[in-house]
Amino acid sequence: MAATTFATPAVIFALALVAGMTAQVLARHLRVPGIVLLLLAGVLLGPDMAGIIQPRTLGPALRIMVAASVAVILFEGGLHLDIDRLRGEGPTIRRLVTVGVLVTGIGAALTARIVMGWTWRVAIPFGTLVTVTGPTVIGPLLRRIRVNRNLHTILEAEGVLIDPIGAILAVVALEVVLAQGLSVAAQGLLGIPTRLVVGLAFGVAGGLLIGKLLQLDLVPDGLESITALSLVLAVHALAEAVISESGILAAPIAGVIVGNMKLRPERELREFKQQLSVLLVALLFILLAADVRLAEVAALAWRGWATVLLLMFVIRPLDVAVCTRGSRLTLRERTFLSWLGPRGIVAAAVASLFAERLSAEGIAAGLELRALVFLVIAVTVVVQGMTGGVIASLLRVRRRTDSGYLIAGANPLAVQVGHALRSGGQEVVLVDTDPARTREAIALSIPAVHGSVRDEETLEEADLGGRRGVVGVIGNPATGLLLAEKARREFRIPRSFLLLRTNDAPTRAHARRVGAHVLFGRATDVAEWSRRISAGEVELVEARYDGSEQALAGIYDTAAADVLFLTISRRDRTSPVSEQTRVRTADRIALLVPRGAGLPPGFAIASGQPRTPAAAG
Repeated sequence: MAATTFATPAVIFALALVAGMTAQVLARHLRVPGIVLLLLAGVLLGPDMAGIIQPRTLGPALRIMVAASVAVILFEGGLHLDIDRLRGEGPTIRRLVTVGVLVTGIGAALTARIVMGWTWRVAIPFGTLVTVTGPTVIGPLLRRIRVNRNLHTILEAEGVLIDPIGAILAVVALEVVLAQGLSVAAQGLLGIPTRLVVGLAFGVAGGLLIGKLLQLDLVPDGLESITALSLVLAVHALAEAVISESGILAAPIAGVIVGNMKLRPERELREFKQQLSVLLVALLFILLAADVRLAEVAALAWRGWATVLLLMFVIRPLDVAVCTRGSRLTLRERTFLSWLGPRGIVAAAVASLFAERLSAEGIAAGLELRALVFLVIAVTVVVQGMTGGVIASLLRVRRRTDSGYLIAGANPLAVQVGHALRSGGQEVVLVDTDPARTREAIALSIPAVHGSVRDEETLEEADLGGRRGVVGVIGNPATGLLLAEKARREFRIPRSFLLLRTNDAPTRAHARRVGAHVLFGRATDVAEWSRRISAGEVELVEARYDGSEQALAGIYDTAAADVLFLTISRRDRTSPVSEQTRVRTADRIALLVPRGAGLPPGFAIASGQPRTPAAAG
């Protein structure tokens, strides 16, 4: 009977998956960048340490796996790029992915030539390789750090778009420096525009095809995400068949197209792709980290460390200074952009390919190049990832942590609460699973996000971590309680207001346990009030309290079914009405009253605030 061996491709693949996801889980619990633990795990389990994971066992399959995984990861990154937000920071983003690539590439190549002593045939490919940052690193960091919206948009777009551009430039650079003769080198240079055009064409066509199939409901429910995945891989493979390295651009372009088509299954598609990306990032970093020899990294000695430090503290700041000149960014924001530029999966993947090509040409420095790229990735991810939050706080570029309210629901009643809070100077964002409702809210100039408050990504998009409180205006109290508990436990948001359909003691007790207040101070039928608003039976008014004790009963008296108190404003601070609300003289109250009816006793229309019809929502 043959001896059992674990050094088989199937076992190595499975072990890398388990190790990668274990690292991701631990990183979430420890609140550290996942890639830090992934790199550490890959090294510890690789041939130089435990010897459990042997990437070479996978043979040619490793390269195919890496290429397909990178395509999916970049497609997922493209899904998150909102074209409307990109337009606001368009000039800076365009410079970073064009001029910035040249500044970084030339600076890194010169550094490698002078400090490392490499020939131009190695220094130039290295320079182009480290131009990329990558969504696999930037995305998780931004979710933890939560910087200003403009910085978030710029860094996210740079990470997604610069990867394919940098990878294409790097591959062409390698072809040119290895070319035999000027004519072959010139043909290699023509590969840049050719790859860009082919990648763009396949990306646009593939994105429109995927989007239309989902938009026209041609794919049965439950199969949308997996169908989109198969088509993304097909788009990538077809572009690669036309010309190599064009597929890496086609994937994110297709993602941008699909992500901006406002599809019905958009939330499910994003959630599926994000989960898949987490899995693929875990797998790839384990395998690629294990494939690097520690002896090769150690052999770089001080020259390697000097190169990395020059990239971080000289070349990246120079890149940002050139690309943000004349922009609206403040000095603090530019400084933060200069600090945050970690390298990711594309640099690691292409470096392995370059090491093989250069070694095949008899260039010994090829292995040094891979080791140096790995050192750049490790140092930038660990140092910038671990200090990004501290630097953002010192530079005061983090988003505020008390900017208004997240409202669960975009029904007509939720829209009225949003109107009342916005009138009081509070920021609001509505979250609803019904895309039609979110579109209607946006049409009424109220920010809204399509998704579920149970979904982590939706809460991140709605910036839950930066809110002063959450307001549940939905008919399902269980979902509202879940949101309140999540807001308090994970985001440290203590203020929660929940709509209760009944006054039953268990629900109120559960609400008290999670620190939530009863919205409107009483049980409320959201469906009935939404119907009355849509039918135009009520109007939204802002009234001032004159101090009469008679008026106070209206907020808590369930018999006053035709009046609903929404918000209270005092000393320029507006908040939702709850069971703990105590009205004082001169307080301003936003309330819904029957159209044409008088106000409750003790209230008068606030000065300069005429009655306004309740928007349908």
